[in-house]
Amino acid sequence: MTLTFGVLNDRAGPFSDLAGEGSVVAAEMAAADFRAQNPDIAIRILSADHQNKPDVGAGIVRKWIDQDGVDVVLDVPFSSVALAVHQIVREKNRLMINSGAGASEITGALCSPNTLHWTYDTWALANGTGGAVVRSGGDSWFFLTADYAFGKALERDVSEVVLRNGGTVLGAVRHPVAATDFSSFLIQAQGAKAKVVGLANAGSDTINAIKQAAEFGVTEGGQRLAGLLVFLSDVHSLGLKVAQGLVLTEAFYWDLDEGTRAWSRRFAERHKGRMPTMVQAGVYSGMMHYLKAVKATGSKDTATVVAEMRRVPAEDPLFGRSEVRADGRVIHPMYLFEVKKPAESTGPWDYYKRIATIPAEQAFRPLAAGQCPLVSP
Repeated sequence: MTLTFGVLNDRAGPFSDLAGEGSVVAAEMAAADFRAQNPDIAIRILSADHQNKPDVGAGIVRKWIDQDGVDVVLDVPFSSVALAVHQIVREKNRLMINSGAGASEITGALCSPNTLHWTYDTWALANGTGGAVVRSGGDSWFFLTADYAFGKALERDVSEVVLRNGGTVLGAVRHPVAATDFSSFLIQAQGAKAKVVGLANAGSDTINAIKQAAEFGVTEGGQRLAGLLVFLSDVHSLGLKVAQGLVLTEAFYWDLDEGTRAWSRRFAERHKGRMPTMVQAGVYSGMMHYLKAVKATGSKDTATVVAEMRRVPAEDPLFGRSEVRADGRVIHPMYLFEVKKPAESTGPWDYYKRIATIPAEQAFRPLAAGQCPLVSP
């Protein structure tokens, strides 16, 4: 049997550090680890840059399936691309294991039997980071929002948390993807006089917004920045002097325990000394669970394999025990972290201190609340 995987992501743009080549490395590690025990199963891995454009991503996936026999599409950061691929794999009866995109619609009203959402989503981020900031006194918000599906979904989900906890949303401004100048957006945020400026963006947009907020003295004026999706790679780019004190929600951190440390050191050896992000860890975890289900069933029929993935929980050193729900949402613990001060860090990549562990059943939207048509009422 030969299995073909396609790693689809941003290879040169604002999300290349959090996914990019590192996600390919994670897939190659999964293939090597699985084949060490199962040499009779051949594994091919393809990769491509979707350039953060839905039409480009859709074209790649159609070619992969029609000409290259791709069975599973992996990663797919940038929610509008993920939603386009989401439709194609359903039409072609293939599978997407998404670790990179965040829009919670993927397992909500738009859910599909051909998509599994592995790592995080906007609902989890809103209730993790957003909820923690509101509970600590940040009860008035203004959003800097990336103008695409993920940013809008994150703004919506965090706004619901703020309002549900008695807070107020004073406004929002939308910025283009890969923005370099946030000055006008930050001036509007300062003018709103909200206690919290919520950054509903990701990758280099988050990095640039935080850097320029420091230059504009946003926090010196009494406002607080909330990075609603901050990756380890972002903190590495920012440096602890700028990033210190940020509260963030992640599904994975390389230094959680012996299991995460051992895998992450192997990853770093293969990827320029860089520790993995949660997206890259999610590629490995999702692919391994799929491979185990193929072995157990002796089939690569999508419905058969997904049924086995739902029947048997995933278990690995990266995410612990993960369960695949009927809506395609994969549930596992999430973690609330605070970025360390420079003096607290003991070495390279030692960036986070854990504030809380959010149990799997609390970390993600309740199954009955997502309006997924695959879920029985």
